[in-house]
Amino acid sequence: MKQEYKLKMLESELRKVLAEALMEMKDPYIDTVRSLITFSRVEVSKDKRYADIFVSVLGDENKRKEVVEYLESKKGYFRTYVAKNIRMYVAPELRFKEDKGIGATVRIAQLLDSIKEKEKSNDNK
Repeated sequence: MKQEYKLKMLESELRKVLAEALMEMKDPYIDTVRSLITFSRVEVSKDKRYADIFVSVLGDENKRKEVVEYLESKKGYFRTYVAKNIRMYVAPELRFKEDKGIGATVRIAQLLDSIKEKEKSNDNK
């Protein structure tokens, strides 16, 4: 239990530090999409060598893939930032992945809204 608690605390801290790194990043491309990016969650492996960062991006499918690929290409910057700001024996290798959960949640909400609208129109008839 204690080990799992420490892992969750580390994941939370990594998420905060990565968000700081994104805000401090000086890059013309990031300046255009910074407000659309959210690090929704971080999962650290049990041995703390790998960290999967789930990224949520507002926009269409192509924009999401483009941003995740860009972040993946800049993972050295993020890993260095993590190493400087979190005391760990070795900074974990970062792997950026698209978080599909938020998009699915929005889609479900839209479907439920459309069902409610159909029910209202059928009730009025």
